[in-house]
Order: sequence, then structure tokens, then C-alpha cells
Amino acid sequence: MKIITYNVNGIRSALNKGLIDWLSAERPDILCLQETKAQPDQVPTEEFESLGYHCYFFSAKKKGYSGVAIITRIKPDHVEYGMGISRYDDEGRFLRADFGDLSVISVYHPSGTSGEERQAFKMEWLEDFHRYVLDLNKSRHKLVLCGDYNICHEAIDIHDPVRNATNSGFLPEEREWMTRFLDSGYIDTFRYFHSEPGNYTWWSFRFNARANNKGWRIDYCMVNREMAPLLKDASILPDIKHSDHCPAVLLLNEK
Repeated sequence: MKIITYNVNGIRSALNKGLIDWLSAERPDILCLQETKAQPDQVPTEEFESLGYHCYFFSAKKKGYSGVAIITRIKPDHVEYGMGISRYDDEGRFLRADFGDLSVISVYHPSGTSGEERQAFKMEWLEDFHRYVLDLNKSRHKLVLCGDYNICHEAIDIHDPVRNATNSGFLPEEREWMTRFLDSGYIDTFRYFHSEPGNYTWWSFRFNARANNKGWRIDYCMVNREMAPLLKDASILPDIKHSDHCPAVLLLNEK
């Protein structure tokens, strides 16, 4: 099974840049999208459906903002929209699809780059998300948590750890949260297979950052530890350019 997470930074923009052609060639079983920036009726779902995909969107109340989606060739048994916490669900940040005993989540963690208020919101979200997932794991024993976490965990995950040490996304308290999250029973699947530096999933549009590979690894396919025997491989696709992010891929063994 191939699962891909991709922050498209506007699904309509990504579609105009060839997203469907890439999807047709890549053929993931499940595609988790973040920052769709669209209401469901603004997305030409027939383009996905023509390739055999079912489409599920959870959009922010604010138009043109946030939003997550799950595009899947396998029809889910159940789809859960949001976490039941209105201040987060109003921003369209969490969508879960259940496939038998496997649950796949598309999640878009807040950014704190716009100021102290949103940074505080981000830190509150992180704690609430962690509690929610730990509780969910009691009833859903196979979890795949795909998305834009807006955090680089270690120095190896960012091109300039020294000068970014005081920037949202690489703050000590964010990195400490990520350590606690992983220690509570979760696996960063890319690092499970790859330990080399220079692998990023986001680059600023400024300063020719992508061409110079001055990036951040903030998009993850996380799984709970019960999934470890099913892990086959994980990768990043930096040459795919419909967005300022690139896709991250998880391959699972079926059994």
C-alpha cells in the first residue's frame, strides 16, 4: 500500500500545475492533502474520480484558508470529520478515514509564524492533538498520521539550524513536543529508514531556496508503534513541484 502526504498550498493552484497528471503516474492508494484552501464545491472532483479515486474534504469555515482532504482508491468504511473541538475544526485541520482496522489521518498543524497569538494557538493545538491521538489509539490500533506538522524535529531536518533556532517551526518547545510525541509511541517513518541530511519537504519561495536545497522537513508520515511490522519504505519526492512543499511517501506491507 502506498500512502502519500502532500501540502498542496491551494488545491486549485496545484491542479493548474499538473497535479492530476502526476497522480495518474504515481498512483498512490491514498493521498492525504493539506492546505487545500477551497470549499468542496470549488474542487473539480471528477478529475480525481476519473482515475478511480473517492474524495473527502474537510474545509475551513474561512474561505481560501487551511483545509485537508483524503483522496483514496480504497473506499473507507467510515470517515470522521474533525476532532470534535470547534476552535480547531472550524479551521479544517483533521480528517480521518478508516479502512478495516487501519485509520489514515490527514492533519494540518497550525503555523506560528504570524505572531505570538498564533504561536500560542499552535502550542495549545499540539497538546490537544497529542491527547486526542493517544485516546484514539485505544480504539483504533493501526494509525497513520500524515500531514504538515510545521515542525522540524532535529537539526538534521533543517538547512540552517543555528540561524533558525528562534523561528517558529524550530523552536525548542516545538522540538521538545515532537520528542514527547514520538516517545509516547509513534514513529517518524522517514527517519525509520533514512538517517542522511539534506532531505526536506518545504522551501521558501524566496531567495532561490529550492534550487539551493535550503529547506525544512516539516511534512511527515507518522505511525504508531503497532504499525512497525508493516513498514516497508518511506521517501520524499523533492522534484515534484506543484507547491512550495513536496510529497512524502510511505509504503506499507499489506499484512
